[in-house]
Amino acid sequence: MNAPNPEMHADILPPDTTDTTAMATQTTLLNPRFYTTDFDEMDRIDVTPVRAEWDKLIGQMKSDPNKGHFKKNEDWDKIDWDGMDPALKVEFIDFLVSSCTAEFSGCVLYKEMKRRGNNPDICELFNFMARDEARHAGFINDALREAGIAVNLGFLTKAKKYTYFRPKFIYYATYLSEKIGYARYITIFRHLEANPDHRFHPIFKWFKEWCNDEFSHGEAFALLMRTDPKLTSGINLYWIKFFLTAVYSTMWVRDHARPEFHKALGVDIGWYDQEVFRKTSTIARQSFPIELDIDHPRWIPGLERMNRAFVAMDAAKHQGGIGGKLKGWVAATQALVAFVGLYTIPVKRHTLPVNVRLEPSY
Repeated sequence: MNAPNPEMHADILPPDTTDTTAMATQTTLLNPRFYTTDFDEMDRIDVTPVRAEWDKLIGQMKSDPNKGHFKKNEDWDKIDWDGMDPALKVEFIDFLVSSCTAEFSGCVLYKEMKRRGNNPDICELFNFMARDEARHAGFINDALREAGIAVNLGFLTKAKKYTYFRPKFIYYATYLSEKIGYARYITIFRHLEANPDHRFHPIFKWFKEWCNDEFSHGEAFALLMRTDPKLTSGINLYWIKFFLTAVYSTMWVRDHARPEFHKALGVDIGWYDQEVFRKTSTIARQSFPIELDIDHPRWIPGLERMNRAFVAMDAAKHQGGIGGKLKGWVAATQALVAFVGLYTIPVKRHTLPVNVRLEPSY
């Protein structure tokens, strides 16, 4: 994602179809990524230790409760894209493109696991999750087409750079991505349920059932991690803390780059992000024996320093030249220092529950 220029003004027009696909193709620290991994290692997973909970989850996915959900119906209001505030339009399109890319990223990863695997349990799981993510990405793309643009998903598969992560890093990152996705969607849905005058686009009406897909996908990774106790103990606790800090701080920076979007929703960005962090932290107690202390006095100031550093990096990139590069290096160093400050905040510890599975409760 390219963070909107702070000096963006009202005469900026939204990107055309080519630019929208280019936005999705870019690889930056804040952009959703495409991942690849050691599929052979994942194929050797034995779900016997969590068989009872596994079979229940697979049965739920097989029943496909959202089979008919991602279709426009009479609740889909007609949107006057031309009449939308230009700044909001740019940020909302950025939100949709980023969301579409993230959903399709999951589809590509899960489909490849299913294609290359031989383990029937693992292949069945990833087949169902690829199905869900494909629906999500397609539904968002349909919303973009109403604005006269779309992401070329076929081109994206070939053009997007892939990042290699070891399987355990895939588990940590994807588990958090799915659970934080649930927390984001349900928080927005509940807010707009109470404040329907801020629902400026019909796609938000679909968030309740949609977020339950995210939740169940997170449950799958919770079960995968529970098959090997080493994944959530010892030195791996430092990796878990790293991914928690990275995912939370990235969300903070990305959301603060969309002030008009959150203003239109009627939510304070700081409140919204902390609420999402709180929900995600509570849910993640099922899988991680540590959680970040988001009420620590250094937490919010650290996130704000991180955001200022990324704003400075974006400004330096737009400036270009030697001066821009120098400012970019300084800002990148400031971002690293801010991240280290967040990472060194002491964590909270707890004992993992015996039963892994959870049900959506928000």
